Amino acid sequence: MVDIKDYPEFETAWCPGCGNFPLRKAMRQALANLGLEPHQVVFVSGIGQAAKAPHYIPCNLFNGLHGRALPPAQAIKLALPQATVIVESGDGDMYGEGGNHFIAAIRRNVDITAVVHDNQIYGLTKGQASPTTMPGHKTKAQPFGAPSDAFNPVAVAVAMRANFVARGFVGDMDHLAELIVQAVRQPGFALVDVFQPCVSFNKVNTFQWYKQHCYRLDESYDPTDWRQAMDKAVEFGERIPTGVIYKGDRPTFEDRLPTAPKEPLARRGVDREALKRIMSTYGAPLKRPTKKAGP
Repeated sequence: MVDIKDYPEFETAWCPGCGNFPLRKAMRQALANLGLEPHQVVFVSGIGQAAKAPHYIPCNLFNGLHGRALPPAQAIKLALPQATVIVESGDGDMYGEGGNHFIAAIRRNVDITAVVHDNQIYGLTKGQASPTTMPGHKTKAQPFGAPSDAFNPVAVAVAMRANFVARGFVGDMDHLAELIVQAVRQPGFALVDVFQPCVSFNKVNTFQWYKQHCYRLDESYDPTDWRQAMDKAVEFGERIPTGVIYKGDRPTFEDRLPTAPKEPLARRGVDREALKRIMSTYGAPLKRPTKKAGP
């Protein structure tokens, strides 16, 4: 039986009071609840304080370039279908530098889970506006206020009918752990956008701010109703819903690809007779032209 102690804690580089700490605990609890042993899990991350999170969990890890976590995560899942693949990174990394990869991953629908630390700021580089920073929010780099509208990742994911879309808050840790469990169990691309306060560089969206604005969806809410989910996805202001916003049933990329491996690619042998048959369809090998004799 897997226990949270199978995922021990390590010294980190995070600020005291950072929202990354409860998120890491929720992730460890979710892995234990799923009964997953560390060797069965592959984490993939990009760059940022949030992207360091998998460094402090003793599983397999691929740490990619800034914004490039999702492509290798999909490749790992296709090459190693038995693995549970979780992408864990921040809002700047996933929705800014990796924005196009985020959209492509939803379209492709490979069976992976993306857990995004959304603190509405760039924490690693000390406080610039991120894609989810609210317009007018003043930062060191935007002293007159962020001029752009905020990106709503939940609304985009629901609009594109991602198979699982949820929003969690680290101030409601048991609920967050349960959302991660459901996301991992749902086939196809799953997103858990997590409000996680940056105590050093975001003095607006604090723990208190999230507690005042977030509320849990109740049991009467039906996440399979797409139109109702769109209404909840765009609800962002005085009240912000947390919980499972949408659950879809699109076939996964693996289901639609006849050649998708059912076992690790590394264990596949080479059918040399089939290779010969394929090569024979290209005709006789080319011959070098011979020089004509002179006059």
